[in-house]
Amino acid sequence: MTVKDDTMINPRTAAFNVLLKIEEEGAYSNIAINNAIKEYEIKGIDASFMSAIVYSVLERQLTLDYILSRYSKLPLKKIETKTLIILRMGVTQLLFMDKVPESAAVNESVKLAKKKGLQKSSGFINGILRNIARAEVKYTLPDKEKDYVKHLSVKYSCPTFLIDLWLESYGEENTLGILQSLANRPVLTVRVNTLKADKQSVINSLEKQNVMVSEVPFLENALYIENTGSIENLDSYKKGEIYVQDASSQLCVNVLSPKPNDRVLDICSAPGGKAFSSAMLMQNKGEILAFDMFEHKLRLINSSSKRLGINIIKTAIRDGENDKTTLPLGDCVLCDVPCSGFGIIRRKPEIRYKLDTSLDKLADIQYRILCNSSQYTATGGVLVYSTCTLNPKENGNNADRFLLEHKDRFEPIEIKLPKGIQRGIDEPSNQLTLFPHKGNTDGFFISVFRKVK
Repeated sequence: MTVKDDTMINPRTAAFNVLLKIEEEGAYSNIAINNAIKEYEIKGIDASFMSAIVYSVLERQLTLDYILSRYSKLPLKKIETKTLIILRMGVTQLLFMDKVPESAAVNESVKLAKKKGLQKSSGFINGILRNIARAEVKYTLPDKEKDYVKHLSVKYSCPTFLIDLWLESYGEENTLGILQSLANRPVLTVRVNTLKADKQSVINSLEKQNVMVSEVPFLENALYIENTGSIENLDSYKKGEIYVQDASSQLCVNVLSPKPNDRVLDICSAPGGKAFSSAMLMQNKGEILAFDMFEHKLRLINSSSKRLGINIIKTAIRDGENDKTTLPLGDCVLCDVPCSGFGIIRRKPEIRYKLDTSLDKLADIQYRILCNSSQYTATGGVLVYSTCTLNPKENGNNADRFLLEHKDRFEPIEIKLPKGIQRGIDEPSNQLTLFPHKGNTDGFFISVFRKVK
């Protein structure tokens, strides 16, 4: 575990600590960065610089390693993790962060190595970074004609297996669109809490705090916001007038379409955004049963519910795959299942490097959650299956299989697309795959069914 080893942590040291935590402990970047900002009390420009280094390294890790392999006589797999992290940080500052002088990128990397007890590696680091800085042509990509997938992999820092998956599943145009979207930080999307405020009053409040605001064209109460600083410090957030939720998740709840006095079962609820959106559509009337396997995640849902002024959400620990405890029938049942997360790589770039070879097993777990939960859908009720990934095995294959094996009890419901959302692939009308390059949403999948008997 990283310890606080400085009285004053500078941005590069903080970035190194975050990257090491991600590498060694499997931490998620957004959480690790937020924790570092609080722990080291980093503010303003320093916090932005630290975040920029972390995300730049994660977004380009395969590219950075490819470049380093061209300059290092030592194979990268033999380079100590801490040294490799500093090298990646140095290269990203040299080649991909225009405002960092070359001298600072090199010298500060050497200083950081010495600060971290890597005196023996400091000369190695200095030599490689200076050679890159002096090179007239820094690097060339793999030949596009000889190996197209490898070319794309290095250019966009994406594993070849994932590119192969997308090319086979979604075609070249969509694959290039997905890959290009990975190079850009996603815009922050929030939903207006209509229990406390209307959209225009929230816009006015945010603009008074110098936040850049624009409306999401295909969602009534969704806003894109920029220049926020820490969102927890915004008045609108403190007052519970907004909460963070991507447009794809908001659209998912609109498809679920809960109404006042309905009962909603949110099977895999944490962090609770879809339960909150459901409460808005229900005007805080009815009942939402929100489940998760972990107590600390349920505490977060309860805390957010209180801030938002929602009192119809009841939380409980439950294993959606295996728990056989009988539940009351729901008018709306939502199965937003755990998934590979290939649709949110823009937000958590390290996901692409945490490759789990058991995707088939994951799809089977998801299917069991869906089947187990479907029995608690009331006759005439709506069942929604969703993921935040781009992988047909977890998405359309599961939806198709469910309908085939439950056709005597469930029927498909056509998803009516809002203006501004277009299908990127040919798929059944009760399924919708959202692509980041098509509607500025996360990669997401929604399928919807009605219980007929």
